[in-house]
Amino acid sequence: MGDIVHALPLAENAWRAGAEVGWVVERGYVGLLEGNPAISRLFPADTRAWRRSPLSGKSRGEISRLRAGLLDFAPEATIDAQGLWKSALLARLARAPVVGLGARHRRERTSAVLVDRAVRLDPGVEHVVDQNLSLLTPLEIPVAAPAPDARYLFDVVRGDADRFVAGLPRPFALLHPGSSRAEKAWGEEEYAALAGRLFDRTGMSAAISWGPGDAKRADRLARLLPEATRLPLLDIAGLAHVIAHAALFVGGDTGPVHLADALGVPALALFSPASRRRNVPRRNRPYRGAWLRYDQATDLETVVEKAIEAARCPAAP
Repeated sequence: MGDIVHALPLAENAWRAGAEVGWVVERGYVGLLEGNPAISRLFPADTRAWRRSPLSGKSRGEISRLRAGLLDFAPEATIDAQGLWKSALLARLARAPVVGLGARHRRERTSAVLVDRAVRLDPGVEHVVDQNLSLLTPLEIPVAAPAPDARYLFDVVRGDADRFVAGLPRPFALLHPGSSRAEKAWGEEEYAALAGRLFDRTGMSAAISWGPGDAKRADRLARLLPEATRLPLLDIAGLAHVIAHAALFVGGDTGPVHLADALGVPALALFSPASRRRNVPRRNRPYRGAWLRYDQATDLETVVEKAIEAARCPAAP
């Protein structure tokens, strides 16, 4: 989810410049891009299933249909923003010149052999959004809208989410304890303590955000915070509808915190000591929101102060 949010300005600026934009997206995240006015065609890919069964008839058929769709779209260029073998191979299916970062700046450096027009980053370009925007330079596309903006999701009707959020007390903070990797999670006890201090200091109640794979962490936090409201399992557009009403979103370095930032909601990302080289705050922080890198010496009040500061300084897209 975070990679998609960080790449939204690529589509936005290309569209503003008059280009027709297609986007190859993992099937599970199609909902994050549906309704985006900058995108004329979506091309779902199920790369996890394909890698599990690369020779199955189902995988070969889906890849063949994706290739046919891309050839029908016939782009003049493709942009590989992820810097992976997977993304570069998919980009080449369209048989158009591939623009991507050079080997030094790619996640999988050897995949640079599939890039036709390699972009060398300026040393001062740190944030991943700005690094992505540099990929527009060889295509002579000006950058008029640098920040990720996902507010088009508000136009997707999600009555279940709207009915749910109508019953939440205001103001409320959305706490998202889940993470794709255990070492990136702050801890349910810490989130519970933060919720108590935010209520004491600001009157914000707590709601618990979660998604696929986060159920156990959400369960533990709900037990620690019986007064908090736990969100139902929502699709991406439904989650966006709930986030839109939050006074603050707090999570780790994970997709939903970047989504909140792209929706114009005050967001605080908590970076663990185990953050990898590519996930340091200067590169992967919320583009407009706040961040804090914590360690064993970081006390609760430091996080509380940072959260209150973030809630007081909303930055609309």
